[in-house]
Parts: sequence; C-alpha cells; structure tokens
Amino acid sequence: MNLFRSEEHVRNWARFDPATEEGIITLPDLVKLFSADYFQRRLDPDWVSRSREYAFGIIEALKAIGKTGPFWKRSKT
Repeated sequence: MNLFRSEEHVRNWARFDPATEEGIITLPDLVKLFSADYFQRRLDPDWVSRSREYAFGIIEALKAIGKTGPFWKRSKT
C-alpha cells in the first residue's frame, strides 16, 4: 500500500500503472473499509470461527464506497 497526498500525486508517480487506476481509494473510504467487523473484531475470541461471516462485511463496505469492479474482486487462486 502506498499513501499519497492526492490522486494527482498518484498519477504523477513514476511507477503509476493506469491499469490499477481503479485501486485508487480515498482516506475516508479506507476508514469505512477498515471499520468493517472483519478488522474491528480481530481480538474477539470467536473471530476465527466467524471470519467468513465478517468477510461479507468487507464486500458490503466495498459496495458502499463504490469499489465493485474487477480490481476489487478476490482472485480465484
């Protein structure tokens, strides 16, 4: 993960790949994503047994911030 001051700085970065443009995410959207139970409940004693359930919260958070394209899909490997 690389953090930049603005989207303009991302695009001006020497190693910027236009194919990964969909992966640009704002800080407020990152906060929403990392507020999902998957991350917030990591210290719960039943986290491992419920992690699959919590993972659906990540999917919902991604939908809420408009990140639903191929870049954000889990690979099948």
